[in-house]
Amino acid sequence: MSQEDEFKRTIVYADSALGYIKTNSLPAFPRNYELWYSYASGFNRSLNRTINKILARDGKISPIETQKIYNRFLSPNRLGERIDEVGDKISQEVRELISALDKGALQTTEYADELTRTLGALESINDPAQLSKLVVHLAKLTTETAESNQELREQLIDSRQQIGVLQEGLEAIRYESLTDELTTLNNRKHFDQSLIRAVNEAEESNDSLSLLISDIDHFKQFNDNYGHQTGDQVLRLVALAVQQNVKNSDIACRYGGEEFGIILPRTTIEDAEVIAEKIRKNVVAKELVKRSTGENLGRITISIGISTFRPGDSAESMVSRADLALYAAKKAGRNLVKSEEERKVPSVTQVA
Repeated sequence: MSQEDEFKRTIVYADSALGYIKTNSLPAFPRNYELWYSYASGFNRSLNRTINKILARDGKISPIETQKIYNRFLSPNRLGERIDEVGDKISQEVRELISALDKGALQTTEYADELTRTLGALESINDPAQLSKLVVHLAKLTTETAESNQELREQLIDSRQQIGVLQEGLEAIRYESLTDELTTLNNRKHFDQSLIRAVNEAEESNDSLSLLISDIDHFKQFNDNYGHQTGDQVLRLVALAVQQNVKNSDIACRYGGEEFGIILPRTTIEDAEVIAEKIRKNVVAKELVKRSTGENLGRITISIGISTFRPGDSAESMVSRADLALYAAKKAGRNLVKSEEERKVPSVTQVA
């Protein structure tokens, strides 16, 4: 998407956000603008669903409800708080585990000391009654130590299970932080990190690397005519087409509002063109039906731009050339795949 198209799209979202703020008589605080901009873009599915339920019920959203929604879905502290909570639980589990190990070590040491004393006592015992008493004491001490060690073993097993559960919780948080909720593809953060890593690996290994940037044609028209829920349906449809035509080693992401970025390690530009065509054809082959009414909304199309790694490339230069190729596909009529070679995109040094 060109900078001009990006500008127009974001201005539409910005105008919509201000409109929602005015309609709901909310202060134009930055957090309120961020919330309604996110709502207008349709990027956060859960946020939109929550707001839609309140609007359907009450017609407006109060400042208090707005703050609650912001804290729940957009506050930068949300994931941090959850990570801190899991971290505290792990710390507590480790402290209890250390205490149990210390206790077991102390009891084992006491048992060894008592055995040493018993051996010394045996040398001076001549009375069978005293010997019998010593054996009973030794048996009791052994039983107590064995029971203590069994308790320690059980606690170790329980701690291992608890730590496993907490580890799964951290993995879920990590997944959430890198996943786009609406499409279940990787999010922009994951895209940025992965592309930098892929570029570095291609530079070191001299392997091929290609990048697809796609954009849904006339997406704003769908949102304006049919609403955000239908727009969400379109995004999920395109995401499914992407998922069905990439390999496990490829990295498919929701790059922006209606844009998708697909990183293709060890893939030449010729092979990338084949993949892009498959995705484009898969999308245009599907008819869109509005779920609420059953109305056939026709077909949607996407345009795709492709860049390929060149020595000295950066993540930014690859994205820049893919964007230029995408713009060429849009300018040529949309529903097309264009590579940087077709576009005659300049070299990395010229782009920079």
